[in-house]
Amino acid sequence: MRKAIIAGNWKLNKTSREAMTLVEELKREVLDVEGVDIVVCPPFTALGDVSEVVLDTNIALGAQNVYWQDSGAFTGEVSAPMLKDLGVRYVIVGHSERRQYFGETNETVNKRLRAALSHGLTPIVCVGENLAEREANRTFDVIKDHCGGSLANLTTDEMKKIVLAYEPVWAIGTGKTATPEQAQEVHTYIRQLLGKLFDSEVAQSIRIQYGGSVTPENIVALIAKSDIDGALVGGASLKAPSFAAIVKSARKN
Repeated sequence: MRKAIIAGNWKLNKTSREAMTLVEELKREVLDVEGVDIVVCPPFTALGDVSEVVLDTNIALGAQNVYWQDSGAFTGEVSAPMLKDLGVRYVIVGHSERRQYFGETNETVNKRLRAALSHGLTPIVCVGENLAEREANRTFDVIKDHCGGSLANLTTDEMKKIVLAYEPVWAIGTGKTATPEQAQEVHTYIRQLLGKLFDSEVAQSIRIQYGGSVTPENIVALIAKSDIDGALVGGASLKAPSFAAIVKSARKN
């Protein structure tokens, strides 16, 4: 059985002091939780401080992005070796907000995830359709494009080291949530697609998170679906009680 993974994407929130306070509280809340991989993804400025707080706990550190070069004249960018040095283990790539606001493409997502893999980081690769695409019945076309382009030329061994996150863009920060049935339908499609792009072993082993207004109230119904292996949590990850409740409810029996 695939182990559930719950990752909190803090986005552009929390100073270093606020981040440490949040993680100190979260640490106490999830101290005895087993059977779930727990990840927090603070902004870059808080990674160093949070890294010290989560050291030797069951909480892993993640980053929200990574550049594809290790070093050089790339003002404002952060590289995989820099993240690794801070104790980062996971990195989100291709989030819809990066695609929407910062020109992210399948090609750049592919470069970023390759850089992450080359330094032993686990990429959380995001795919998903916006509202117009959903209403035009283009969801599967978009997923096929995102997966095919973002995961291009990966070996099966490399693919097994990746976590995918399906995020219906129309459900991010809107209060709307794909129903468990809608989410399961797309997760099933992604798994079938991975079987074609790679093989059945990859398709069955890879973990696929759901991301889109995940709350303590809806996580139970989502995680109960056979192809949903966790969640990429936004707003609810900014408060320890709500994020801890999601983590505790995500344990697969």
